[in-house]
Amino acid sequence: MAGTYSLAELARRSGAELRGDGDRVISGVETLNRAGPGQISFFNNTKYRRYLADTQAAAVILRPEDLPDCPCDALVTDNPYLAWARVTACFAPEVPRQPGIHPSAVVDAGAEIHDSASIAAGCVIGSGARIGADVQLGPNCVIGRDVTLGQGTRLVASITILDGVSIGEDCLIHPGAVIGSDGFGLANDQGHWEKVAQLGGVTIGNRVEIGANTTIDRGAIHDTVIADGVKLDNQIQVAHNVEIGENTAIAACTGISGSTRIGAGCTLAGGVGVVGHIELADGVHVSGASVVSRSLKEPGVYTGGVLAMPHKTWQKNIARIRQLDDMARRLRKLEKALAGIQNDE
Repeated sequence: MAGTYSLAELARRSGAELRGDGDRVISGVETLNRAGPGQISFFNNTKYRRYLADTQAAAVILRPEDLPDCPCDALVTDNPYLAWARVTACFAPEVPRQPGIHPSAVVDAGAEIHDSASIAAGCVIGSGARIGADVQLGPNCVIGRDVTLGQGTRLVASITILDGVSIGEDCLIHPGAVIGSDGFGLANDQGHWEKVAQLGGVTIGNRVEIGANTTIDRGAIHDTVIADGVKLDNQIQVAHNVEIGENTAIAACTGISGSTRIGAGCTLAGGVGVVGHIELADGVHVSGASVVSRSLKEPGVYTGGVLAMPHKTWQKNIARIRQLDDMARRLRKLEKALAGIQNDE
């Protein structure tokens, strides 16, 4: 994919409208304030407007209303970030792939591996595993028994997929991810914990991306389910029996407790905490660092985090919060007294 492209070709690939010299050669991508001749950039956030007028980029991707401020050729679209994504893909280096199994890989005789699959050094593949066409396993991946990996799925490196997990086609999983580990199921016996067997698996759809060091637990009885098109960032915890609907995107450090159902087309920003056994409707969007403690049954934006403030202000606010219960009681007492006075009149 990497190389040089004419601006007209990038317009075609990105779905944007060309304004300028279609023969201009573009050799790379860069931010507005760092771009130079031969590079393309994008403008999508008004915070960076100060860089637009002075950019040295050969071309900029932007909205129609921002075109008058652009000093160079442009690709015009109502969704600059989407066009930017498509343009950056043109310059992404190709991942080298050589079908075959590295001599240092350990593959059980009962595993089925397509001839076009690529198995790198140090991989371990268990009995009954089925590795589809064009699958790529990077170094030191562990694939458990009866795992299924669909066509075109890529595991970058050092990923653990435990027994019975099913992963669809064209998925991308980043280093350190663990899929199919036991859920946190424990029964208390007079102060001592006894493990509840985790008998389900994990089912992952097509075109799913899973970030580095993200963990997805197997279900207690039924499978944990990640639907088609879901995008999970780094260091996310998905507990047992969670269900995540199609095309939902979840940012880093989010924790989702067991048996929660998240609908389709949702977004959860960084650091969100979701308690167990609740439901989020389709189209729910949760702001960063929010704690979701109840079901959200209507689409929309929900915010529950406390924004950062100067420490002394925070201390004063916390002091007031501690007084709220007493203040509420005093207010009710005053309201009753005022109602009595009004009745006497």
